[in-house]
Amino acid sequence: MTRRETPTLVKLAAKLADEVDKIAFSAPVTHVYNPLRHAWEPHCSYLRKCNVKATDVLFLGMNPGPWGMAQTGVPFGQIAAVRDWLGITGEVTRPDNEHPQRPIEGFACKKSEVSGARLWGLFRDRFGTADAFFARHFVVNYCPLIFIQPPVRNLTPDKLPAAQWQPLQAACDAHLSSCLALLRPQFLVGVGAFAETCLQRVAAPMFDATWQPRVVRILHPSPASPAANRDWSGVVAKQLADAGVWVG
Repeated sequence: MTRRETPTLVKLAAKLADEVDKIAFSAPVTHVYNPLRHAWEPHCSYLRKCNVKATDVLFLGMNPGPWGMAQTGVPFGQIAAVRDWLGITGEVTRPDNEHPQRPIEGFACKKSEVSGARLWGLFRDRFGTADAFFARHFVVNYCPLIFIQPPVRNLTPDKLPAAQWQPLQAACDAHLSSCLALLRPQFLVGVGAFAETCLQRVAAPMFDATWQPRVVRILHPSPASPAANRDWSGVVAKQLADAGVWVG
């Protein structure tokens, strides 16, 4: 077994998939997609790129986008970036109760996730190759599920009714805690305010004499944010440099 193989991360993802599938979702949610099911093959290929022994920068996103991870199984998984830069492909099936206006077409999907193009584009421009990035960095999402509400809009996990959000938060917190315990990164980077809050909540009780990582927040790359549409990569590169995550 090589160092880059990560069966433990795969087992943790399988456990998370089981846990979130036990949760019942109802109004305002009409459709729920779990890419850990329908895009399991490329998701596992992605997890195996993690350098478990040396990952000291962990980026955390919120949950899948409809044209990103929902299609590819990779966090912020804009199709061209996943296929052409990360070198990941794989079988993607159609979920149960698929919304006709949010089809899962896998790597055949023609739409592009702007957030993913920006995030992985920044890493490509900084590191050149995916192997160079994964030598000490990894990206995960806090929640693996995508929620659709009428008419055809994404619902972020934090906007769920409390009875649905609380068990989901418990499952996702447990998964994040397990990932942190495995990787013990020195920098925890929240992609946006929600992710930063999750990292602070989950990581703080885990601090000990040998592991006290720094929690950092970067601007979310979503085009819905006016600030993200003004030189997002330049702003974020400076944020990471100012925090000591990236040097030079």
